[in-house]
Amino acid sequence: MRRALISVSDKTGIVAFAQGLIEQGIEIISTGGTKKTLDEAGVPTISIDEVTGFPEMMDGRVKTLHPKIHGGLLGRRDVPAHMAAMSEHDISPIDFVCVNLYPFKETILKPDVTEAQAIENIDIGGPSMLRSAAKNFASVTVVVDPKDYEVVLAELKNDGETSSETRKKLAAKVFRHTAAYDALIASYLTELVEEKTPETVTFTYDLKQTLRYGENSHQEAAFYQDALPQAFSIASATQLHGKELSFNNIKDADAAIRIIREFTDPTAVALKHMNPCGIGTGKTIFDAYSSAYDADPVSIFGGIIVLNRTVDLATAELMHKLFLEIIIAPAFSEEAFALLSSKKNLRLLTLDFTAQNEQAKPETVSVVGGLLIQDQDVIEEVPAEWKVVTKRQPTEDELAALAFAWKAVKHVKSNAIVVANSHQTLGIGAGQMNRVGSVKLAVEQAGEKISEAVLASDAYFPMSDSVEYAAKNGIKAIVQPGGSIKDQESIDMADKYQIAMVFTDVRHFRH
Repeated sequence: MRRALISVSDKTGIVAFAQGLIEQGIEIISTGGTKKTLDEAGVPTISIDEVTGFPEMMDGRVKTLHPKIHGGLLGRRDVPAHMAAMSEHDISPIDFVCVNLYPFKETILKPDVTEAQAIENIDIGGPSMLRSAAKNFASVTVVVDPKDYEVVLAELKNDGETSSETRKKLAAKVFRHTAAYDALIASYLTELVEEKTPETVTFTYDLKQTLRYGENSHQEAAFYQDALPQAFSIASATQLHGKELSFNNIKDADAAIRIIREFTDPTAVALKHMNPCGIGTGKTIFDAYSSAYDADPVSIFGGIIVLNRTVDLATAELMHKLFLEIIIAPAFSEEAFALLSSKKNLRLLTLDFTAQNEQAKPETVSVVGGLLIQDQDVIEEVPAEWKVVTKRQPTEDELAALAFAWKAVKHVKSNAIVVANSHQTLGIGAGQMNRVGSVKLAVEQAGEKISEAVLASDAYFPMSDSVEYAAKNGIKAIVQPGGSIKDQESIDMADKYQIAMVFTDVRHFRH
């Protein structure tokens, strides 16, 4: 008689699956809570200690780690010596394994979990059985996901056995599952001992959606979410309306979310191709969006908008006039949603802004043949601690504008320059190969509004030409990190034109 071993934490569908196996003449071995569930449902089972001749012990830590279990799983049916050894030691083959693991992930996601609770939920016997069964997929059918119960039962009913292809697919899923499980444990313990650069790193992500294509239509792509999700992320946003997000949508939305978490006042961010094209703040979200739009009414077309307040009807009416790809906000009023959702393809998403200040995890960037890992650029800065290096001191209004511009420039691709007032970006120069090129772009975009503006540079000025160009075009105050061997030349140029210059001692490159 064929045998199945069933031991699951997630008991979804397990009674029906076990009954289906019984109907196919398969004997069931079970243990602990799973056996109790099956017994109560009237499904006949054999206890694990009847098979091993050894009692469960140590609070269930030792029950399946036994030769009569692993011999039954690993013994090759096509190798006479294996079968002879099994016969000699009274080991019966186990042909089916249905196991899922202690809820380690669910445990460590609890806000007040203790180290002891986490450790107790590290499964040992389950992964061992899964791996043994999966290694011997030529003979053993192994199931780790309740979604696969129906497939297994259907093949047994139709063919009397599972196909080789199915067993191989299920085995691959098992090794993905146990690898992800071990990755979470490794990550948890590595963080626990505060190891910053371990000799190996393991990450695990869950498939969120397959994408139509990647950056271009000939590239295949998929979107995966961190197995330990962050609430304030595009992966955790809820889509209420519109087309499926694309690869480029997701990257742009991520960039926009990173920007808006810098602000607590009502703020709107307009973004295009990973760079902000307008950032505005105000007393209301209507004012904030109006400022973001006025910052660059051309580039906003076809862009992404993120707002940190509920979208009301008045703000929705302004956005409705434009072609936009995505609008993200904490919520939409009923009237605003009705209006905006009248556009079939406009994607409307909500995001939990209460998690805006959750601890930022390290970010990863793939390169050919490798991976870069770094902390996110979320350093807390205090403008009151900045150093004025010029003869002229900035005014209070200029200081407010410098602080606003500095928050914005850190999210612009380097070389990055932002021209702004205290509530609105006026000109943005991004991604140029030399800094003066970015200055010229930002100044040109600001136009006549530059008379009320300040300038922020994500890194120091290697030459004084950028300062001179800004001064000749009306800039009265500049914020930059400092740190160049030619800092004094820039300071002297600022003094020449009576510009106030502030050093932050913090650089914000964004490549």
